[in-house]
Amino acid sequence: MIVGSWTRGLRGGLAAATTFLAFVLSAACSPASASPVSATTSATPSATPYLLKPTGPHPVGTTSVYLKDSSRPDPWVPQQKARELMVTLWYPATSPGRQRAQYMTPKESELLLKGEGVTGVPYDALSRVRTGAFSDAKPAGRRHGLPLVVLSPGFQVTRKTLSGLAEDLASHGYVVAGIDHTYENFAETFPDGRTTACVACRATQDPGFLTKVMQVRAADVSFVLDELTGLHPAWRGASLIDSSRIAMVGHSLGGASVIAALLKDSRVRAGIDMDGTTYASIPDSGLPRPFLFLGTQANHSPGGPDTSWDRDWKLLTSWKRWLVVAGAQHMSFTDLGLLNDQLGLGHNAVLPGTRGMQITRRYVLAFFDLNLRNQPQPLLDKPSKRYPELKFCSPSTNTCQ
Repeated sequence: MIVGSWTRGLRGGLAAATTFLAFVLSAACSPASASPVSATTSATPSATPYLLKPTGPHPVGTTSVYLKDSSRPDPWVPQQKARELMVTLWYPATSPGRQRAQYMTPKESELLLKGEGVTGVPYDALSRVRTGAFSDAKPAGRRHGLPLVVLSPGFQVTRKTLSGLAEDLASHGYVVAGIDHTYENFAETFPDGRTTACVACRATQDPGFLTKVMQVRAADVSFVLDELTGLHPAWRGASLIDSSRIAMVGHSLGGASVIAALLKDSRVRAGIDMDGTTYASIPDSGLPRPFLFLGTQANHSPGGPDTSWDRDWKLLTSWKRWLVVAGAQHMSFTDLGLLNDQLGLGHNAVLPGTRGMQITRRYVLAFFDLNLRNQPQPLLDKPSKRYPELKFCSPSTNTCQ
């Protein structure tokens, strides 16, 4: 049998819901403060789960880099005198490589599944996911010619759960940097073989926890940008990055941290929050950079259970859109909705995982093409017959259509 739970933020508190692989706080809150309700379902795991193929014209390469910020101790483990980060880069490649990238290690898969109390599925199941990227393939592009998108995952999960989105962006000519915020997820593996656990999970009821998370993630983003665009970059393909065209997208708590990063670092020109309750305080003068809210219709419609977007909307003073997806659940914007469907693990979303990923990819790409490449995107101007699940929201009338 399979048992799992996930929590999502509501106005002033938390409500528990049941599913598998939504092992994160919906950008909002503490698992310790929720009261999860158990549910049981049967599963017939697929032998080879897979990500959707990238839709762009370029083959996709990927590599991971280890970064060490000696200017600050680790905020979650202060005895560690430097902040260590693992970052995965996805990028357009000159040709497919010989070896497909591994989705995650067997140990990472095991700790992730055990962290959610999941049983009845091989613990290495997520290590067998077939990806669309090739390890260390040769980067393609002209010098300083590619926009950079930073990815931030939800609380308790790894950057790798956004691989399907990252691969697609890379296939369309973006460099994508997915950050694992160390000690905030169930499992993260370093080059020396260490696998760290979720120390921050023990601190979710501490005063100021969410403010701290916002600050930590914003600092991580700025450090990664320094390492990728500085005089001595950490990646051999860094010369391809156009440092004047940088944006960010995150899911859940990662989505919430996008506003914090925009407020901290002017190099981040635009941002997308995917289904994350927001916490960073936007000044009364506003945030004058393009922004997209993309979330579930049930929780993030104007005037709905989560009012944080209503609060922040009027303070977003540049181009902006508020979009929700009918039938989606919290994990529909990540690989986990898709993998749930393939593994038969009872995600319970009305919207199939494949469709959720198609919609996410299409609208995220349109936003970045518009705001980093200045390419007109009619898709972002009005509802589309191709994507009837996608609703445009109007906070002034509390409607989505």
